[in-house]
Amino acid sequence: MRKSGILMPMASLPGAYGIGTLGKPAFAFVDFLKKAGQSVWQLLPLSPTGYGDSPYQSCSAFAGSPYFIDLDLLRKEGLLKKGEYESLDYGKREAAVDYGKLYQVRFSVLRKAFARFSAWYPDDYYRFCYEQGWWLEDYALYMTAKGLNGGKHYLEWPEDMRLHQKEAIERLYAEHENEVHFWKFCQYEFRRQWMALKDHAAENGVELMGDIPIYVAADSADAWASPELFLLGKDGAPAEVAGCPPDAFSEDGQLWGNPLYSWDYHEKTGYAWWVRRIRYALEFYDRLRIDHFRGFDTYYAIPYGAKTAREGEWRTGPGMKLFCAVKQALGDVPIIAEDLGELFPSVYRLLKDSGFPGMKVLQFAFGPGDSEYLPHNHPVHCVVYTGTHDNTTAAAWFKTASPAERKKAAGYLGLNAKEGYAAGLVRGALASPGELCIIPLADHLGLGAAARINTPSTVNGVNWTWRALPDALSAANARKIAALTKLYARG
Repeated sequence: MRKSGILMPMASLPGAYGIGTLGKPAFAFVDFLKKAGQSVWQLLPLSPTGYGDSPYQSCSAFAGSPYFIDLDLLRKEGLLKKGEYESLDYGKREAAVDYGKLYQVRFSVLRKAFARFSAWYPDDYYRFCYEQGWWLEDYALYMTAKGLNGGKHYLEWPEDMRLHQKEAIERLYAEHENEVHFWKFCQYEFRRQWMALKDHAAENGVELMGDIPIYVAADSADAWASPELFLLGKDGAPAEVAGCPPDAFSEDGQLWGNPLYSWDYHEKTGYAWWVRRIRYALEFYDRLRIDHFRGFDTYYAIPYGAKTAREGEWRTGPGMKLFCAVKQALGDVPIIAEDLGELFPSVYRLLKDSGFPGMKVLQFAFGPGDSEYLPHNHPVHCVVYTGTHDNTTAAAWFKTASPAERKKAAGYLGLNAKEGYAAGLVRGALASPGELCIIPLADHLGLGAAARINTPSTVNGVNWTWRALPDALSAANARKIAALTKLYARG
């Protein structure tokens, strides 16, 4: 069945208090998707943001961002009073997230809510802590220790704490139990609010498509508590880090800095950590996009301390051994493979053997030759995009593409200024034979470069900050999208 959906980060939703949240903003977006005839909401990772405000540099592979906890819902629970949060400064620009301001004020509000919550922990909270303890305990301890150490990288903590020694952990919990529970409380509320949103989406025929970053951050609860999962030196620092070589996104490649996996260790355990990670993600999402899928075939290893990604080299990943273990444990899982970048023949074989649909991006289609990204070459079993969160918007792409690309795109798709060049790319994606088409909301709206979500390999103060304005979710826009969806039989 042909379907379509919209790519929209949670952070980018319009609404009060500085950032999109799991309450009214998210519920309203689900309602908009239903009116627009959409079947899928694709999100970016919901994890706490890290270096450069990126959700792909998170301190946890399992935690949700406390920023997404809806304050109005906490008020309805009796945990906040409106005057405690309504008039605070969350940033001056309605169309941009101010992460600095959020950091300054959001946690102080959440601590007020926790103070009321902690007067008497409900049984449901204890049940949550017990069921999620396999990751939650180390995350809460990590966040507590990080706060006590001035936010420093865990490699700079006192040695016994840095090495996760039992006596240091017991002392941390005994002396700072309330702080540990604060971080557990944030995850408890995040999960409660998310599950209510998930139920609302299901009731309205909207599938939630999540995003699993392939790597975790170097400074993360995962690396601190489970160093055996990664290729780390005796001092705890990675010998090599992740990234990708020069490509269409960056002439110097992308230097991500994440620790690489010890795939030999993972194989010995039957890939238990990955199985658990995917099982956990499927509690939250109906579909999963795995970022940098090609890294499971061959991954790029860059010497620790390198200035650019040009110095790296390719290594062999786990391949189908990992996905066979996942299938044996979980059955057929609804995974979408992000198979972009430099692809070797072995990556195509892995994609075929896995049975997962790959991605086709129209912005890559109009170079020389008969590109695999041109719609007439799309297989049915794929997910089609005008662009991803790492691309500029469709409107901005047409302005900055080479003259040859613009000419080819205009001829192929019948692009014209009256309709709008972004609208033409949207038509081209929707017309593809691909079974699922995902359009970033900014492309449906014809927005320019200011609505770009991320520019890879840059830390520029605007990545991950774009927010839609309230009128973006108007009834007129919903009707326009619904008409296109019906025209291309994706309803």
